[in-house]
Amino acid sequence: MKVRLMVLLVCTLLVGASSGSRTGQLQKACRPGFSQNFYTVIVSRDVLHGQSILKDTTLSSERVKFEDCQRSREVGFVSSDPNFSVRPDGTVFAEQEVANLSEPVQFMVTARELHDPHIWETTVKLALAGHLHALPLTKIGFEEMLSRVWDSQPRVIKFSRRHQRGSSANGLRRQKRDWVIPPINVPENSRGPFPHMLVRIRSDQDKDVGIRYSITGAGADQPPSGIYNIDPISGNMFVTQPLDREERASFHLRAHAVDMNGNQVENPIDLYIYVIDMNDNRPEFQNQVYNGSVAEGSKPGSSVMQVTATDSDDSTTANGMVRYRILSQTPHSPIPNMFTINSETGDIVTVAAGLDREKVSQYTIIVQATDMEGNLNFGLSNTATALISITDINDNPPELTVRTFSGEVPENKVNVVVTNLTVVDRDQPHSPNWNAVYRIVSGDPSGHFTIRTNPITNEGMLTVVKPVDFEMNRAFMLTVVVSNQAHLASGIQSSLQSTAGVTISVQDVNEPPVFPVNPKMIRFEEGVPAGTTLTVFSAQDPDHFIHQIVRYSKLSDPANWLKINRTNGQITTMALLDRESMYVKNNMYEATFLAYDNGKSGSPQASGTGTLQIYLIDVNDNAPVLIPREAQICEHSRPNSKINITASDADADPNVGPFVFELPSFPASIRRNWTISRLSGDYAQLRLRISYLEAGVYEIPVIVSDSGNPPLSNRSTIRIKVCPCDNNGDCSATGAVAAAGLGTGAIIAILICIIILLSIVLLFVVWMKRREKERQAKPLLIDPEDDVRDNILKYDEEGGGEEDQDYDLSQLQQPESLDHIITKPTGVRRVDERPVVAESQYPVRSNLPHPGDIGDFINDGLRAADNDPTAPPYDSLLVFDYEGSGSTAGSVSSLNSTSSGDQDYDYLNDWGPRFKKLADLYGGGDDD
Repeated sequence: MKVRLMVLLVCTLLVGASSGSRTGQLQKACRPGFSQNFYTVIVSRDVLHGQSILKDTTLSSERVKFEDCQRSREVGFVSSDPNFSVRPDGTVFAEQEVANLSEPVQFMVTARELHDPHIWETTVKLALAGHLHALPLTKIGFEEMLSRVWDSQPRVIKFSRRHQRGSSANGLRRQKRDWVIPPINVPENSRGPFPHMLVRIRSDQDKDVGIRYSITGAGADQPPSGIYNIDPISGNMFVTQPLDREERASFHLRAHAVDMNGNQVENPIDLYIYVIDMNDNRPEFQNQVYNGSVAEGSKPGSSVMQVTATDSDDSTTANGMVRYRILSQTPHSPIPNMFTINSETGDIVTVAAGLDREKVSQYTIIVQATDMEGNLNFGLSNTATALISITDINDNPPELTVRTFSGEVPENKVNVVVTNLTVVDRDQPHSPNWNAVYRIVSGDPSGHFTIRTNPITNEGMLTVVKPVDFEMNRAFMLTVVVSNQAHLASGIQSSLQSTAGVTISVQDVNEPPVFPVNPKMIRFEEGVPAGTTLTVFSAQDPDHFIHQIVRYSKLSDPANWLKINRTNGQITTMALLDRESMYVKNNMYEATFLAYDNGKSGSPQASGTGTLQIYLIDVNDNAPVLIPREAQICEHSRPNSKINITASDADADPNVGPFVFELPSFPASIRRNWTISRLSGDYAQLRLRISYLEAGVYEIPVIVSDSGNPPLSNRSTIRIKVCPCDNNGDCSATGAVAAAGLGTGAIIAILICIIILLSIVLLFVVWMKRREKERQAKPLLIDPEDDVRDNILKYDEEGGGEEDQDYDLSQLQQPESLDHIITKPTGVRRVDERPVVAESQYPVRSNLPHPGDIGDFINDGLRAADNDPTAPPYDSLLVFDYEGSGSTAGSVSSLNSTSSGDQDYDYLNDWGPRFKKLADLYGGGDDD
């Protein structure tokens, strides 16, 4: 059993080489067999009987190549087609004239060693191609043709007898059998018919027992499943569909043989199926458009770019070997073939000189990629476009358009463009090879001009950067040179037109007067009297060729101290100069003056300004002032009960400190209670001389003197609050109040006054509320018998000075005239109603006083109220309509003004309290 397993293992390792040799030593570096699994040729019809149809170009012999791995054994070749034979050296020749063949044919060549039953096979596919010489399939491809001539004869896989092992007891011998596997090659893209038989697998035990065959692996029972199957009884193995090598190039299957009971008869063995590549894929460029560049003027052989195409077919065969060539070049300038391409790598290079961007800036190249090693008859092709841009080099120097430029510029002006220098450059615009750079090489030693480049037009803008003076230079002659930002290419020389001259004329303008010294500084002591001449601040007119008169005026004088003579520029003072003024900064006072000419010769007036700086020398004119003006101190003298004082002086050194501090002699209590001690030149200490001083506010005069010559003194007063202090020497709260001048009694008095004032305000508010309530309750307390409002009518105005406490007598209207009777509708209206229709008016009373007038009037009103059907059943105030205008009667108050003194109005006293005022008017003696 062990020997059988070893033999099977050795046979399995030799399946890929289709070798059945039992040499005892495994050849790992070489596999016996044909050099190609497929030979496909195109033969000429001129091939005669006995002539070779297959030529191996590698060996320079007309034969199929077989590798026996140097075993030096004779190998025999057999053709499956009687029309073709194979000699022992592998030469394939025709047994009849090829011209007699009507269609392509396919036949199999089998190789077998004389002493070994193992066989090797290869396929030869042949087609006619007119009078062409025979070429191997590695050079061409005809997939359509090959699929038609695919041989349908099956190959048989047989078992060979390797070892025998039997029992000596019964004389029986058991044989160990193994697989014999020839190469299995399947071409892709076959059109069938399907299923198509590939090989037959059989064991020589099938005569003794029933055998069932099966295959497993990817392509059989594993994805992609169903591509291969096997007849379990006959062992015929089939392919069921076309194959695509680009999807899967090989299949690894395992074949099994079992008996009817499922027992393994033979050990499983691996089957390798290779898909034969056909030229069914065109080369594909990675990009349809390639972009490359090369500098103009490049030498032949300069690399430009590389194009790349890939073919999905087998790269080890001609089907996947791509070759490149250039189909066209546009434009054809200067020659049609300015570029070439490496057929294998796709590198595009120049082959001729003469690239000039200014003539041709871009070339369009159509590149073709063809498989079958570039064979145009049988290979598949594809094209792509290569755009080759010619990059610019600085091979064209800039040239000025004219040899001489001119311009004008007014004097004393800057940033003025005098003229534009135009230039021509044929290089690529807006590149360093095109951008112009201008230089002034002569004619401007003082640097009055510069040339800036316009980035858009490339023109040179000649600009004034430093003012020119007509009186100094009336014209300039400049020499200008133009170049590029980039250096000229090797071998290119500058053009003579890169240099030009520029003539500039200076225009005279009316220049303003100029102060020779500006600003001008003078020194004076402060306090000089008004009318003092300080200096003469004059200006000069730079226009020497025009005589003009210069006048002066004051432009700025913050303190209004100065004035200037408009003719000669003499400056005098109008007030005292004070160094301590707010307008003086750092002892310096500044004033600005204006000088202007008269603008002759048609020119406008021109003016210039000058600044006068007056340095004021200090004099001792300010007495020192005591600092601080307020302080506080404890009422009991303590070591720290002291006040530091100093002084400030508006003057400058040496008219300031050291200061002298002293107390005045009067009043005597000052020096008795206080003392001053000097600390330094500017500081002193004020302290109590006595041990205790009653709390309060004290004003202490202090005399302060400065160190001026002569010194100035000032009597200043410091307000000192003397207060009780705590243990830390700080004024307590009570002490602070006391020091402010308010004692305990004063504080209590203030609080009592505030309380009394608030009480008065509260009582007044209560009294006002109570009075308001009494007014609202008083009408309810009137006796019904005294309420006579049922016949109170509205009368005319009774004049000023009277007060009706119950009714508004001002509502009584007076008639305008006694001669007109104004009708009034009957009845009266209530105050809470609005009349709907017009009512007649009551008769107008006479303006003469008569005892019966009032009574008649009241009685008429009473009757009207009694007869009013709309009146409520209770007494109410009635308001009568307006009685008209034009009444001559004044007011009711005039009723007592009569010349008849014998009238009796005592009956008015019987009408009740509501008529008491009327009774008093008519019943009493003298007029009020």
